[in-house]
Amino acid sequence: MRHHPLGRTGLFVSELCLGTMTFGGTDETLWGKIGTLQQSEAERLVGQALDAGINFIDTANVYANGVSEQITGQALKNLKIPRENVVVATKVFGDMGRGPNARGNTRGHILDSVKASLARLQLDHIDLYQIHGFDPATPVEETMRALDQLVRHGHVRYVGVSNWAAWQIVKALGISERLGLSRFESLQAYYTVAGRDLERELIPMLRSEGVGLMVWSPLAGGLLSGKYGRDQPGEQGSRRTGFDFPPVHKERAWNCIDVMRPMAETRDVSVAQVALAWLLHQPQVTSVIVGAKRPEQLADNLAATQVKLSEEELAAIHEVSRLPAEYPGWMFERQGDIRRKQLAEGRR
Repeated sequence: MRHHPLGRTGLFVSELCLGTMTFGGTDETLWGKIGTLQQSEAERLVGQALDAGINFIDTANVYANGVSEQITGQALKNLKIPRENVVVATKVFGDMGRGPNARGNTRGHILDSVKASLARLQLDHIDLYQIHGFDPATPVEETMRALDQLVRHGHVRYVGVSNWAAWQIVKALGISERLGLSRFESLQAYYTVAGRDLERELIPMLRSEGVGLMVWSPLAGGLLSGKYGRDQPGEQGSRRTGFDFPPVHKERAWNCIDVMRPMAETRDVSVAQVALAWLLHQPQVTSVIVGAKRPEQLADNLAATQVKLSEEELAAIHEVSRLPAEYPGWMFERQGDIRRKQLAEGRR
């Protein structure tokens, strides 16, 4: 298990991160469609992940309405994990009550939510506190000032963001630099071989600004697990049959699976491992979040760190999964060609 620095910080996190969205759901809720693991089952997965070298765990206050945080915190306590051995990340933004101010990225909601998350996690600080979504009703400056206050008070060590556009993140980074506030050190975003949309704007921005990338739903909600295909609808009760999310260009996904399946069969590994390995080969990726319902599923995901893809295989996957050309990207490609050649010649 390799470890990478998170953004521009000196904090090192494992290349795989244990996601806890499968913890605490009940059958009658949306979260139950994702996972219903209770304390003992979830604790087993946490222990398995830590034993494999994962030091990074990601949760959110909205997962199972706070129960995921409770289970995660209790698991770390029951397993007697030294606090310095684990990096705990959680998120704020979602609906946590009925009142008009029980959601969003306001100062009040952030300050109230961090206290509640710390109590559920049974921790004295959160390593990475992330804004879970963009709030059109709250000025970005208010959000960044509130996050900086949490860092200064020691409740939070670093701050990150999830599901924002490139221009929104750059605006926040500019505000942080201008006002001397703690900045976003990471983006948690959807990225998969079957959904490479963030390569248009977000990845160039992350590279330019030194922001780390945490990947959520790397298997496209289970679609790239190998259990699905053009003629494979999936087992009844599986993740995609119960909750068809995130949206995926299905034909492109099937084409990707067609290319990855022979690679998997040659190595006697799963298609899922090849899909995860492709992400681990992408230079901008800091950590890939893997969730599981069963120990054998987690073990399969963990084994992806041992899958090495050749340049030819990476090129084949790139070709079948690449995005259609879109403006202004195709104009950058056309106009910048001569300057790229000059740069390449100057480096020889």
